[in-house]
Amino acid sequence: MKLNVLIVVILLMTSCGKNNKTAEVFKEATEKVVENEINNLDTELEVYDYAGFETFLNKKDNKVYVINFWATWCAPCVKELPYFEKLNSEYKNKNVEVILVSLDFPHLYDKKLKPFIKDKKLSSKVIALDDVDMNTWIPKVDESWSGSIPATIIYKNDNRKFYEQSFTYEELEKEVKKFL
Repeated sequence: MKLNVLIVVILLMTSCGKNNKTAEVFKEATEKVVENEINNLDTELEVYDYAGFETFLNKKDNKVYVINFWATWCAPCVKELPYFEKLNSEYKNKNVEVILVSLDFPHLYDKKLKPFIKDKKLSSKVIALDDVDMNTWIPKVDESWSGSIPATIIYKNDNRKFYEQSFTYEELEKEVKKFL
């Protein structure tokens, strides 16, 4: 709604005030607001500290959860993201949910993470984990986790398995099928 109003304002300003300096300044400012609105469409990002995120690790609803820890600066993570996207696409109707947990730096959410999500057209649920006390929450995710990424948890109710590795699609699908 806000975007539509701004577009109408721009159209009015461009048609009525071409020789008016104030109208030009207003037009430029309004265009920047519209550009920002367009850039922020569909890039809402849920951000959690560990306490808020922990609920994603403990759902007991007979659904298979595939939770991948990754970051835009991690080349192996980025390389395997298409496999998680394919899994999400092919298994979402089979009671499987893929959650991509970004460990990107909070000051880069707007400049790097959100544009990455938009550019790659990620359709899986993407959340950001912003909790600086990694030494506390990493062993809570899994006692064997060194903290390296990519890392993935696949679980259904109380049955869970942790993987500190990269996946091919075939490997990922094989592991998920064990939970179906």
